[in-house]
Amino acid sequence: MKTIKNYVEANQQRFLDELFELLRFPSVSADSAYSDDVRHTAEYVAQKLTDAGAENVEICSTAGHPIVYGEKIIDPAKPTVLVYGHYDVQPPDPLELWETPPFEPTVRDGKIFARGACDDKGQFYMHIKAFELMQATNTLACNVKFMIEGEEEVGSDNLGVFVKANKERLAADVVLISDTAMISLDTPSLETGLRGLSYVEVEVVGPNRDLHSGVYGGAVANPVTILAQLIASLHDENNRIAIPGFYDDVVELNEAERNSLNEAPFDEAAYKADLGINALWGEKGYTTIERTGIRPTLEVNGIWGGYIGKGAKTVLPSKANAKLSMRLVPNQDPDKITALFTKHFERIAPAYVTVKVTPHHGGHPAVTPTDSVAYRAAEKAIEEAFGKKPIPTRGGGSIPIVSLFENELGLKTVLMGFGLDSDNLHSPNEKYDIANYFKGIETIPLFHKYFAELS
Repeated sequence: MKTIKNYVEANQQRFLDELFELLRFPSVSADSAYSDDVRHTAEYVAQKLTDAGAENVEICSTAGHPIVYGEKIIDPAKPTVLVYGHYDVQPPDPLELWETPPFEPTVRDGKIFARGACDDKGQFYMHIKAFELMQATNTLACNVKFMIEGEEEVGSDNLGVFVKANKERLAADVVLISDTAMISLDTPSLETGLRGLSYVEVEVVGPNRDLHSGVYGGAVANPVTILAQLIASLHDENNRIAIPGFYDDVVELNEAERNSLNEAPFDEAAYKADLGINALWGEKGYTTIERTGIRPTLEVNGIWGGYIGKGAKTVLPSKANAKLSMRLVPNQDPDKITALFTKHFERIAPAYVTVKVTPHHGGHPAVTPTDSVAYRAAEKAIEEAFGKKPIPTRGGGSIPIVSLFENELGLKTVLMGFGLDSDNLHSPNEKYDIANYFKGIETIPLFHKYFAELS
């Protein structure tokens, strides 16, 4: 541990400078206007892998954005760790809510503010710096393979094609991912599960053109009003999702499992204060920890229609749209849920409008074993680095490729994240604590050490 700390301390400023340079690339995968920037980001990642000592580094083209691959095989007889991360980021909008420019990293109160700081540039880059550390100090205990992609934020569709075509190349003993959160530096944790995802867009169409709200109002249904009514009906009075069959495959945890989950510290007052809300909301009969980890959800991610420009325009709009995401729990299938949603939404639409549901991307939920060699290695690594044994938790987010790795490569995943739930992922003013960044770099080599010893 002393060798690790000494190396990190001697290279702190360079490690930060390199991360800041990475964060300056606006690698927004969802917008084709950023395609060149995404490619430049991949080139930077490839160069840094090479600089750290990786071999066979390649920028692998796909039908979309490229995947960066690199490896270091020290001994075929030793265990192999496949490190996954993503260099693409969410769109920075709304820009006016950022205190500082999203692609100009700024440090405030020991935190790095920038789009991608935590999700996932800061977290995957820890692995490159930890790999450099192990190379420089001759302490690399496992073979390492890196697969850093550029489409996680848009569904990772092309990653599946790449994985299926490169099974031998990607052969490993475990997948290691840092794209999740822990409770805090004072209370470290390891995520043991992720929710799946079904993402759809809906359109409600009324008249064949925008109408004068005075001439036609009261005689023609307003698509915005109808869309609002349809969305409101998707939850019942207990805040359960009111789609027939939605809960049919949900795995219910027993009382002991629920009690164990709720042992994680949770300060409701601080939670509300951080979010600026007066009360919590959610499915009746479950705690906040359960609602965000082991229960499925349905949320509106965006809604629009009619005139939203400056001043007034008395229009009855022709159509209205919304984007919705459904987070899924073990045994729920995203394709089945998307079909159930589509059937229900079309069925409840009144005759005076037409509706269209367009599926986007999705992914299966995943549960990682807590009795595996890899999990025990992560547990021991965190305990040594933090001085405390990590608490197992369930994550509310989704990483669809976890199930892909299991199905195609036969590999389980360890979710060893160092972010915080309060890091404003997908929101303005995304951040990542500098202390968490360096603590990750210190912990990762310990995982490799213990994984080699326990395998």
